[in-house]
Amino acid sequence: MRHTRLGYWIEEAGEVEPRPALDGVREADVLVLGGGYTGMWTAWYAKQLEPGARVVLLESETVCGHGPSGRNGGFCNAMWFSLASMRARWGDAPALATAHAAEAAVARIGGFCEEHEVDAWFQPAGYLQVSTAPAHDGSWERAVRACAELGVPEMLQPLSAEEVAERCQSPAFRAGAVSPTSATVQPARLALGLRAQLLAAGVEVFESSPVRSFRESGEGVEAKTAAGSVRAGRGVLAIGAAAKAGPLRGRLTVASSHIVLTEPVPEVIEQLGWTNGDCITDSRSLLHYFRTTRDGRIAFGWGGGRIAAGARTHGRSEVDADVIAAATRHLHDYFPALRGRRVTHAWGGPIDASPTHLPAVHTLPGGRAWVAAGYTGNGVGPSNMVGRSLASLALGRDDEHTNLAFVDPKSPRVPPEPFHWLGGEAIRLGILAKEEAELAGRSPGRVASFVAKVPELIGFHIGR
Repeated sequence: MRHTRLGYWIEEAGEVEPRPALDGVREADVLVLGGGYTGMWTAWYAKQLEPGARVVLLESETVCGHGPSGRNGGFCNAMWFSLASMRARWGDAPALATAHAAEAAVARIGGFCEEHEVDAWFQPAGYLQVSTAPAHDGSWERAVRACAELGVPEMLQPLSAEEVAERCQSPAFRAGAVSPTSATVQPARLALGLRAQLLAAGVEVFESSPVRSFRESGEGVEAKTAAGSVRAGRGVLAIGAAAKAGPLRGRLTVASSHIVLTEPVPEVIEQLGWTNGDCITDSRSLLHYFRTTRDGRIAFGWGGGRIAAGARTHGRSEVDADVIAAATRHLHDYFPALRGRRVTHAWGGPIDASPTHLPAVHTLPGGRAWVAAGYTGNGVGPSNMVGRSLASLALGRDDEHTNLAFVDPKSPRVPPEPFHWLGGEAIRLGILAKEEAELAGRSPGRVASFVAKVPELIGFHIGR
């Protein structure tokens, strides 16, 4: 098994020639920090809206897309399973507008791949949430009810146990629900394809260029690296979990998610009846997520990785043998036919988790820069939506995209360190103990049950 920081997707997508690091002084209209999906979509839409705008993007990694954007599960979903929580937080009309915007983003990604011949393995698919324990039955009912009450019942459809089995016949699955208008992608191929189109459109991309300082002034923004600087009229910080150490210190938790990938097993996929490309999650708070690939493999992920202190991952967010061992056991529990088959790759990455479980855009104090984060492991589709909003903000526009509910939302704040890390790890372990007991058919202990309820008691949302 190849257990690495970057993982299979980036390996499969192949090598590209890195761009040079920033050297000297540059001027721009829009400066983007971060070459993941959010930063690249922001740069792309800014250039599409105003082709003459000078757009500069700085990325700290050797190649854009080699961070979490190129390592995730590749679920390209709208936000219909989150409709009930968005409705409770923002109200009916803003929640519905955001869900429709997320839906449109999925379609835009598919259209982008088709128009620009980006072979990102974009495949329209259903997104299933299933129950794997009696305690998790009906976890989707609030979202299904919200869709019905807001006039979009077709966006979430409940499934009986028999209907779930027709789509994927795991002995662990009970009932579920499906969002029928989702998709899957090969995430690194999508990231590298977007990177190529940015370069073709004239965006100035500098890689291996970690930013040492960023500041706003009355005239604009300035970022400095080891060998250069960029001054621009407006700026966007699309730096994911790293925002925890800076402008979003009180608004993010840095968790981690890890994936194991099987050897090609097309006969097992056929046996399961899992042939329509559905991407699936269970209903745990520390959820499992799984999908098939174009080359006949099963990718199985788990969001149960450790909480990082501040934004310091110390490598455990990327390579954690204990979490990978647990994920492999869970893989075999859900798909016993895979026992004895090889797990060929394993990897992981940090997750910028928000207290609301929803992405957010925050305006920085000077009003000339914006920071976006908080996808909580669900960023492939929503990052396109957020990038479109950031492009309008960075160009000084006031339109439907800048007025979506995730722009400058009210949200709870997380405690300062070290209390945040200590509390976060205690809650994670409590949820883990509770859910492991539920999956084993046991009653969770009182302490674990109480600790698992703490996020709800303090206004945080875990789950959809």
